[in-house]
Amino acid sequence: MAFLGLRLGNETQLSVTDIQSLAAEAEDSGYGEIWMTEGVGRDSLTQLTAMATVTSRIGLGTGILPMFSRTPLITAMSAAGLSEVSGGRFILGLGVGNRPAVEDGHGLVFQQPMEHLRDLVHIAHGLLHGETVTHHGKALSVNGISLGDAAPKGRVPIYIAALGPKMLQLAGEIADGVLLSWTAATYLERAIQLVREGAAKAGRDPSEVAISGYLRVAVTDDLAAGRDGLQRQIARYATSSHYRNFFQSTGFGTEMEGVSLSREHRDDPASAAAIGENMQQELGVVGPAEVCLERLNQLRAIGLDRPIIAPIAVGGLKDSYERTIRALAPDTWREACHQ
Repeated sequence: MAFLGLRLGNETQLSVTDIQSLAAEAEDSGYGEIWMTEGVGRDSLTQLTAMATVTSRIGLGTGILPMFSRTPLITAMSAAGLSEVSGGRFILGLGVGNRPAVEDGHGLVFQQPMEHLRDLVHIAHGLLHGETVTHHGKALSVNGISLGDAAPKGRVPIYIAALGPKMLQLAGEIADGVLLSWTAATYLERAIQLVREGAAKAGRDPSEVAISGYLRVAVTDDLAAGRDGLQRQIARYATSSHYRNFFQSTGFGTEMEGVSLSREHRDDPASAAAIGENMQQELGVVGPAEVCLERLNQLRAIGLDRPIIAPIAVGGLKDSYERTIRALAPDTWREACHQ
């Protein structure tokens, strides 16, 4: 059975004990990685630390760590700390976030995102490789900083979350991997091509850049409930101009006309109703485990070599996560294939 990862949303309905239980079950079921989100509420790093204490093999990644709210040195220090706590299993996933979250939520200025991310990756890469770093970039400058003896003994991969063409090319140019999200199946091949083009332009081997991405899945026989959950989740993301523009650019302009562009209306039924069946099928999958696995294999064939399932709640949140982890467990399907 090919690689499969798991995305956990940082929902407050889940206790730390719940998160640890899900992580342990994912590891026991053969998943290769767990990615923890960060928005508001609890930070991703402490949640990953809690998971690291109850697991021993599974990779642990930030999906993603917003870059504007942390300095390059703090980012590298956190990555070094989690690499140590996890025994070298940490993956540093970075992203620019979006203007409202940065400016309204953190009181910071959202400017030069591409340049900021490029500088950050350069600085963090050097620090995590034990170097003393002096860097004067277009957005960030540091002088003679290092992690000293705290620099990780092993490698800490750096992934970049990317939606649009420029960010996809940047990921190929400077990162160990790209982390896709809400990428339509019909756009996936083009997105991967852009990553490969970025790598080739930088003189890198494109095959060395991992293509990773979230797939929203609702493993259920109740198709109506699963589609409703997927509809509402897409609509919530579409209330952000950042994602709205992305959805428009990847073929869903008509659907976006019916979505309210306001976070005050994130659960507006009319907005959810605007997310038609075609958009749902392009961005996620709903159905029994066999249907979800078939979709995963289709995306792998296009080039998504490290898919990460992002469970959609149908019923209770923890129950939905557990049901999905078990239904798509790589070890279960690996054994079935050998019978």
